[in-house]
Amino acid sequence: MKIGRFPEEVNENAARIVASFITIFSVLAVLFPSYYTILPLLYGFFARVLYGPDYSPVAQLTLRGIIPIFKISNKPTAGIPKRFAQFIGLIFSLTGVVFLSFNLIYEFQITLSILAFFAFLEASLGFCAGCFAFSLLMKWGVIPEETCVRCNNLQFNK
Repeated sequence: MKIGRFPEEVNENAARIVASFITIFSVLAVLFPSYYTILPLLYGFFARVLYGPDYSPVAQLTLRGIIPIFKISNKPTAGIPKRFAQFIGLIFSLTGVVFLSFNLIYEFQITLSILAFFAFLEASLGFCAGCFAFSLLMKWGVIPEETCVRCNNLQFNK
């Protein structure tokens, strides 16, 4: 059973811009721990995991505003590893909500600092740690072969 609709192919440049917003929001959450700072992050990851950019305000701002205004090119990349990376971000932000619920502020700040660090790596260097982990899972045979072929075709045969 398929849940949601995540695109098979995504714009790498758009993903990097969204990662910039995630970096900013994560740093704000570290500096000002509250539900006001973590819940938008949680919602954004949840929306992107299920439906890609369709219901994510940050992704919509990126795709409908920033990219057209600045005429940023489309750089296609496989969507499946990006969805996996969004899922990892969802886990980190959900963990942050749990820590905040139990008033574990230090743990909350550590969790969101890690999220901010990896979002910054993608935004600034184009290194997607979730995508890297996904590629390792493919290499180790954890990800089914048909997924590997699909990702390899999109990722490496440009």
